[in-house]
Parts: sequence; C-alpha cells; structure tokens
Amino acid sequence: MKTINALRLAAVASAIAFSVNAWSQTSDAASTPSATPSASAGSSKSSARKANHALSRKVSQAMQKGGVDLNGIDVIAKNGAITLAGHAADAEQIDKAVSIAKGVSGVTSVKNVLTIQEGGQ
Repeated sequence: MKTINALRLAAVASAIAFSVNAWSQTSDAASTPSATPSASAGSSKSSARKANHALSRKVSQAMQKGGVDLNGIDVIAKNGAITLAGHAADAEQIDKAVSIAKGVSGVTSVKNVLTIQEGGQ
C-alpha cells in the first residue's frame, strides 16, 4: 500500500512539474512573432471545418427536399468537393442524390461512392 501511495505521489509531482514547465514555455512562445501564424492557422482550420459542415448540411437538406431518402447516406464536404457515401434503396435514389448535390451552390464536384442496399439489410 505504501508503494502505491509513493508511486501516486511521484506521478502527481511529475505531472505538476511538467505542466508548470509547459505553461512557462507556452507563455514565452506566445510573445514571439512565430506563434502568430500557428494561431491564425488554427482559426482558418476551424473556419474551414465550419464551412465544410455548413455545405454538407446544405446538400443534405436539398437532397431531402428533393425526395431523396437520406437513411444510410453520408454527405461529406471538403473545400466544395462533395462525397456521397453509404447506400441507397435503388439506382434512381442514387442518380437523384448526385443530380441534386451538383446543383447546390458552393459545390465544385461530386464523388459518388453510393451502393444499392440489398434487401433485408
């Protein structure tokens, strides 16, 4: 029992020492100009992720309004390129999904990797 407590104490002390050291390095790095590009890169990644999510949602909503059954269909957006993945009930649903996705503003290309769902799955 004493060994376990000693190990816990050592682990906690190491974690505190590490976090204090990391904190002091982070604050020093923040004052240097080289930290600025990485901060803006993080925000641009975040805004790109939000834009991709918004476009994906926009395409999904358009497909749903167009009568496409979205069960089993994933809409993935990346910089305007849309990937339709998963499965659909029949070829007509797949064709309709691709056609509608191509017509959504902001979509630059559509990649179709949809398959027809076999009965009973």
